[in-house]
Parts: sequence; C-alpha cells; structure tokens
Amino acid sequence: MTTNDITTTTPSARAAGTWRLGDRTVNRIGFGAMRLTGMPWDEKPRDRDTAIAVLRRAVELGVNHIDTAAFYFLPTRSANELISTGLYPYGDDVVIATKVGPVREGSGGLAFAPYARPDELRGQVEENLRQLGVDHLDLVNLRWGSGMGKEAGSLADHVSALTELREAGLLAHIGVSNVDAGQLTEAMGITQVAAVQNRYGLTERGDDDLVALTGKHGIAFVPFFSVGAAVPGAVPGGAVMTGESEVAAVAAAHDVTPAQVRLAWTLHRGEHVLAIPGTGDLAHLEQNIAAGALRLTDDELARLDAVTPPA
Repeated sequence: MTTNDITTTTPSARAAGTWRLGDRTVNRIGFGAMRLTGMPWDEKPRDRDTAIAVLRRAVELGVNHIDTAAFYFLPTRSANELISTGLYPYGDDVVIATKVGPVREGSGGLAFAPYARPDELRGQVEENLRQLGVDHLDLVNLRWGSGMGKEAGSLADHVSALTELREAGLLAHIGVSNVDAGQLTEAMGITQVAAVQNRYGLTERGDDDLVALTGKHGIAFVPFFSVGAAVPGAVPGGAVMTGESEVAAVAAAHDVTPAQVRLAWTLHRGEHVLAIPGTGDLAHLEQNIAAGALRLTDDELARLDAVTPPA
C-alpha cells in the first residue's frame, strides 16, 4: 500500500495518539487477545508459534495495551499463557488489562456458567496473576451483563470487592465492561473507574451516550467487536456489517481495507476511545495497527456516520 496515510512500512501504534488507563499512558491502538488461541468454532486452534510471533510483533510495533482474560482459552490453548510465554518479562510501558466475572466451562466452550459472586473475584484475580506471572494486575475490568443471576449479587457488591483487592495490592485500576450509563454512574459512585469496555462500532451504535459520558469524565472507552461480523452469527453477539458500499468507497480512496476504515472511524469518535482489535494473523495485525495512522476527512466521517445500523 502507498497512500498519504499508510505507507509500505507499517507505522507504529504511536501514530494513533495516546490516552490514559488509570495512571498509565498507552497508545490508542492496542491488541485484544481473545483470538490468539483461535475461537471455539474454528476447525483447529491457532498455531502456537504464530500466536507468540503475533504478540511479539505487536509490541515491536508500539502496542503497549494488551487486553486479555483467564477465560480466553481452548482445551489446548490459553491466551494468558501465550502472553506470558511470548512477552514476559513485560516492558515497563506495557499495560495488561484483564477481565473477571464470567466463569467458563472447563471444556473450552464459549458458554459462561453463572457469574462469580463478589467473594469469588479474588480467586479469579489470583488466577490471572498466576497465568500472567505477575504480582499485581494493571487493570481489571468487571465483565457485567447478560447471564447474571440474582444469586451472583449486585454490581455495587462486585465493584466494592474489587476495591478491596486493589487496597490489598493485587490490582492497580478498576474498569467495567458490558454496562450502561446508569451502571457506570453507580460504579463511579464507589470508586474511580479507569475504563469502560463495551461492544461498539460503526454498525453497533447503542452506546453513543456512553462514549460521550466517558469522554466527559476522562475515562477510557474501549470498544470490542468494533469491526463487526460479515456473516450474521459468525461472531456471537457481534455486530452485523452494514454500510458496505460507504465503507468500501472510503477504503478505496485511501487504498486500505474496509476493516481498517471501521477501526479508524472508531478512533475518530473521541480522543479517549481506544481500539483493541484482535487477530492471530501477522498480516492482519499490521493492517490493524496501520489503521491508527488513517485520517478520515470530515466528509468521509459524515458519510460513515450516516450508515444505519442493522435492525
């Protein structure tokens, strides 16, 4: 590729600019580890050596925000284990964010068992510590939402439990995931919230209010599944792609891929918006990072903003 925005040499993740996660500064293009192992519906797991190479290449290209979870695993692969094998000892500027709350079945299937109770969060935090080989976690996101049973307790109880673990020195910062504006406000009434991680993208616009609210309070907004799924159901819970013609036109103007345009649009939503595209493929990794250097014009942004999300 040769354009004014992206050259034949993959730009650094620093080209996307920076934002804060708690007291740490990270480049706005990060890396999501969910796909490192392969997905449960794939025919076979990702090649282990390739996954490790992807992680190392991401850091070489300036990625210093890596999102993971102990429940990112297949029967023969674990994202946390791949991260610790490929990157430990971690660079001083590398921030690793993880998630707690859901309980995955041991077979590696996608379904979650009932969520952890507040008193069970310490065990989940300690499991992440062991797998990543660290004494404390930079950022722990409480994954909330669908699947919660009343027996699991309230969001306030869970956030309070994480604040106790922070006071015990097991983690530095707390975030929330899969929440609405009211739940974020509830969490902010208990502790300082460093990040909100929700499903959001060009064709998944239900959280526009949260983007504005987090920006108002200087909280990092970290969307997942922001590229969407080309085929309905290909990514359970992911957005279906619409606006293909609009995205394709913008992509052609910059000689980039439609996925890169979607990532760039997400970053244009606010300087506090971070991206964590995930992949187990080196070529896709470099395309994702290059998207952070893509600058869309006002006319292009208006054209993309007008794309109607799927019903």
